[in-house]
Amino acid sequence: MYTLLSGLYKYMFQKDEYCVLILGLDNAGKTTFLEQSKTRFNKNYKGMSLSKITTTVGLNIGTVDVGKARLMFWDLGGQEELQSLWDKYYAECHGVIYVIDSTDEERLSESKQAFEKMITSEALDGVPILVLANKQDVETRLSIPDIKTAFSDCASKIGRRDCLTQACSALTGKGVREGIEWMVKCVVRNVHRPPRQRDIT
Repeated sequence: MYTLLSGLYKYMFQKDEYCVLILGLDNAGKTTFLEQSKTRFNKNYKGMSLSKITTTVGLNIGTVDVGKARLMFWDLGGQEELQSLWDKYYAECHGVIYVIDSTDEERLSESKQAFEKMITSEALDGVPILVLANKQDVETRLSIPDIKTAFSDCASKIGRRDCLTQACSALTGKGVREGIEWMVKCVVRNVHRPPRQRDIT
């Protein structure tokens, strides 16, 4: 009887929690993406004005519930001096969302270097990665094929993991829901990093 009640309690009041890092250079749109995610998936969330978002110094945290999964986002600052802190979070995470500013061609190689350093970390082996080509609402943006070409020599280093490059506009919200839903599918099926159990009451 206890087992039945315990199982029912878990079914009703617990969610599987997955930690997802949001990484990328400063000004790529990571915090705007986080705010749009919270607005789209949390019914009563009144988000901050997107025009008031400033550069993240340290860490922003947010959660969204998608079905039986809860994603806890860690949005880490992307300034060069803060990138050295990223790897402190790798062992705890279940997925990575890497945001690229597709309007900033000058810093594309810098973004590629940060991406390459991240994907070669052993602590992230097998962790799914969603690469968001952000700011696709701007006319002068680079296309997805342009970005894939710029990052092409990283392809062999991605290894055996789920990886998707997707167009996105964090400002308008285009591509946000699709990206989150893809990430949920990937973290749920990744048996190498089991979720944490959290009460939702």
